[in-house]
This record gives sequence, C-alpha cells and structure tokens, in this order.
Amino acid sequence: MSSPATAPPPAASLKRIVAASLIGTTIEWYDFFLYGSAAALVFNKVFFPDSDPLVGTLLSFLTYAVGFAARPLGALVFGHYGDRLGRKKLLVLSLLLMGGATFAIGLLPTHATVGTAAPVLLTVLRLVQGFALGGEWGGAVLLVSEHGDARRRGFWASWPQTGAPAGQLLATGVLSLLTAVLSDAAFTSWGWRIPFLLSGVLVIVGLWIRLSVDESPVFKAALAQAEARKATQGGAAEKLPLVSVLRHHWRDVLIAMGARMAENISYYVITAFILVYATTSAGLSKQTALNAVLIASAVHFAVIPLWGALSDRVGRRPVYLLGAAGIGLWMFPFFSLIDTGTFGNLILAVTVGLVLHGAMYAPQAAFFSEMFATRMRYSGASIGAQFASVAAGAPAPLIATALLADYDSSTPIALYVIGAVVLTLIAVGVAKETRHRDLADVEGTDGAETADAKASARTEDAHTV
Repeated sequence: MSSPATAPPPAASLKRIVAASLIGTTIEWYDFFLYGSAAALVFNKVFFPDSDPLVGTLLSFLTYAVGFAARPLGALVFGHYGDRLGRKKLLVLSLLLMGGATFAIGLLPTHATVGTAAPVLLTVLRLVQGFALGGEWGGAVLLVSEHGDARRRGFWASWPQTGAPAGQLLATGVLSLLTAVLSDAAFTSWGWRIPFLLSGVLVIVGLWIRLSVDESPVFKAALAQAEARKATQGGAAEKLPLVSVLRHHWRDVLIAMGARMAENISYYVITAFILVYATTSAGLSKQTALNAVLIASAVHFAVIPLWGALSDRVGRRPVYLLGAAGIGLWMFPFFSLIDTGTFGNLILAVTVGLVLHGAMYAPQAAFFSEMFATRMRYSGASIGAQFASVAAGAPAPLIATALLADYDSSTPIALYVIGAVVLTLIAVGVAKETRHRDLADVEGTDGAETADAKASARTEDAHTV
C-alpha cells in the first residue's frame, strides 16, 4: 500500500506539475542551447572577428564552456536552499535568471562596436546562464519525482528531461528559420539577436505556469519531520545538506558523475559539434546541419518517455547501460555516415545517436532522485549531475573541435566519446538498482539511511526514556 506521500496524486494535478516542469526546463534549455548553436554559427564572426575562422570557433566554444563552469556553483546554491526552502521557489528564481541573461545577450554590442568588452560581457552573461541551469535541473526533476506515482516514476520524471530536446528543437528551429529567410549578411548583422530576445516572452509564459503548482508533498513531509526532530532535540540545528551529502552519499555522487560522462559528452558532440563538423569537413551547409538536428531532436523528444517507461519495468540500470553501450558502438558509423555528405545519412547519424542518448537521459531523473534522502536530495542530485558537466559537456565541443583541427580526422573524436562510455559503464555497473525505493521514506531508510537520521532517532528514544 502506498504511503500518503507516495499515493498517486489526481491525474489533473500531476499533469499540471509535469507541464510546469516541462515548460520551464524547455525554456531554460532553449536559452542554453541557443547559445551553443550561435557559438558554432555566428559568434566567431560577431565577437571574435580578428581570429582565424576555426580559432574563432574555438574561442566561441570556450565562452560556451564557461557556462558549464558556473553550473556546479548553481547546483550548490540552489541545492542548499532547495533542500531548506523547497523546490518551487528556487525553480522560479532559476527561470528568471536564465531568461534575463538570454534576453540581455540579444542586446549586447558586438566587437565592432565596443571591442574586447563585447566578449567579456558575453562571458559574464554566459556565467549567469550556467549558474541558473545548475539549479534548474535538480528542482525540476524532483518536483515531478516527488509528486508522481512511484510505480511510474521513471515515466513521469522523464518528462522534464524532454525539456532538453524540446529546447534544442525550439532553438534550432528558430535559427533554421532565420537562416532560411535571411541572407548570411543579415543574419550575422542582426538576425542572430531575434532568438535571444524571444526568450523574454517565453519566460513570462513559464513563470505563469510554474507559479501555479504546489510544493512537493514529499518535501513538506520531510520538512515537518525535521522541525519535529529539532523541537525534540531542544532546537539543535540540522547539518547543511551539502555536508550530509558529502559525508553519507559521496559514493552516490561519484556514481552520478560517472553516469553523466557518456551521456553529457555524446550529447554535445552530436548536437553542438556536429554543426562544425558537418559544415567544415563534410561540406554541408549550416542550414542542412540545422535541419538534421531539428528532425533528430523531434525523435529524441518522442522516445525519452518511452525509455522512462521501460525503466519502470526493467530497472534504471539496464536501460542506462543499453544507451551507453549503444553510443559507444555508434560513434564510428556516426561519423562515417556524415562523411558521405548526404542529408539522409546525416539525419540517420544524428537521429540514432540521440535515440541511444535518450536511453541514458530518460531514466537519469528518477535514478538520481532515488539515490538520496529527501532533505539532501536537491543538493545530492544537483551536485552529482552538474559537477560532471564541468568535465563532460563543458569541454566536449571544444575538445572535439581541437581534435579536428589537429588531426583532420573524426577517429580521435570517436575514441574520445568511447572513452567516456567506458567510464559510464563502470559507474552504472557498480551502482545499485533504485526503482523500488520509496521517496517518501524521507530519511532514506530503504537501504540508504543516513547516519544523521539514525543519530536523531537514537536521541529521540533517549528523550522518551
């Protein structure tokens, strides 16, 4: 029998919560991916015009990577307050920060106008984007995971994950439309600003929906228990969530980081670096490359909930391992198909890659949520996910571009991704299956009870005696 906190909520309520998380994550990923696509297509000309074209692209991807550097800080700050104040408040703040920074990028002066101040301002705004996204992911997936039906948690929690391909779809679609209707000169001059300015409208819609949902009932229950325990112990303060995570869940943090390596690196090679490789090595137009990513992102969006549902049936680990192994096996065919220079093969390469990526990305939300106790879940899931991004997604397009420049071959890039796959297979291989864990077991007693909780229980028993 389900506990009150894990009993399935009314269908209408759950759908509203899923919609709030999905729309919010879509907007945040739209903002984040828009920058990546623009870095590949236009920022080298607008902000680094004095550099060799490939060097300018490298510099653009360097500012792109800076956003990842801020994500761990966002994970720490948002995780801490999300575990103390609740998921909803922090999700509203993250959306405002991300949308504001993206809108401001659309207003930035270029290098031709203010010189080196332009890339500096661009980098600062990219830092704000990274900080906001570092706090967004954990809160969005937890809001759904902690509301949803435990038996279908993998399915429901995978919906916020579809915000990534939806954001990619939206960002790529807008850029594809603009490059189709504008000349190269017009797009480089002013057209690239339009997608960034559109973010302001999207944020208003996202805030309206996100403010309408309730706080997680699992978090409310955990907060009530913490307050009761504090009163029993004479006002003793709880340990900081970060301290508890690093003390009692360090192994889970390392597993989450390892699990992210193949997922994160492969995604940015397939969706961001591909815009460079297809246009420089395969001789395809940027419009063709954008259209291929657009089509593949639509398929990616559709398969993520299917992979999430499968993880409810067979477990998080088998689905995750299937995706990681599949990506490793696909890398050489991936580049071979692109090298043919045909649109059909490019679509096939990117689509299969993203379908396999979805097998890792879909169960990730439930998998990471189930690793941690409630009062440190936002911190634990965010730290594990976002610290890995610094070593994985942040340098992936940069490393791939540098390898292409040095070797003029896709082989080192494929080996780079395969190396990440090996790390992920090891991490997920040693992890415990989590799909039967009860998130309402707020102290993690289902095989993950923290020492702090045990100590608190012993103190309460002593007071009772």
